[in-house]
Amino acid sequence: MTETVIIEDPQPGVRVLTLSRPDRRNALDRATYRALGDALTAAAADENIRALVLTGAAGCFTAGNDLADFQETSDTGPSAGLTYLGVLSGFPKPVIAAVEGFAVGIGTTMLLHCDLAYAGAGARFRLPFVNLGLCPEGASSYLLPRVAGTKKAAELLLLGEMFSPEVAAEAGIVNAVVAAGTALETALSKAAALAALPSVSLAATKRLLKAATRETVAATLALEAESFHALRKGPEAQAAFAAFFKR
Repeated sequence: MTETVIIEDPQPGVRVLTLSRPDRRNALDRATYRALGDALTAAAADENIRALVLTGAAGCFTAGNDLADFQETSDTGPSAGLTYLGVLSGFPKPVIAAVEGFAVGIGTTMLLHCDLAYAGAGARFRLPFVNLGLCPEGASSYLLPRVAGTKKAAELLLLGEMFSPEVAAEAGIVNAVVAAGTALETALSKAAALAALPSVSLAATKRLLKAATRETVAATLALEAESFHALRKGPEAQAAFAAFFKR
């Protein structure tokens, strides 16, 4: 267990990582990104773990990146968020997301790197990058058009409006909408089914599914990050962050 990521093994072969910053709607700060990356690396190396579930505490997936971190403009080098996304996109075992409540920003884009994702009715998704003076991240400018189509991807990324789990399912961001409060139960059931399958076959199938896009995803993550962090340090984004904290 870490301070902001709870690590549990509720059933054989299944590991659950729970984002736990309920006072911040599980917003992801640098420490949480590092904890997630470390937890994923450990799970990848553990032969007893066959499938991994990502979820959030207190009925919320995550409100996205902690904007307090975005107000820091003197940082250099790869961000903790980009490092985490690199680990998640390259994770060799099945990842299932269980979404309740809010999935904002990276809370939505990380789902594009999960193999399966289930949302409770009443979940709310949003990609407010442009609204905050930013640009897409998480390779979403490449992955979202692939699963949702170019027009739907443009609608979600350019307008940055809140959208329902039904829209998320239609756009291919989640597999299905389930009864409110049952996303984790559904994800655990799918994880148990995967954990019972031959691990070598699972790994080979995931590797093949990702093979055609692996290099492009990695390149897009880096390209987006370059633009994202230049915009993040600019006046429009900094004004948007300041306005957020004055609300």
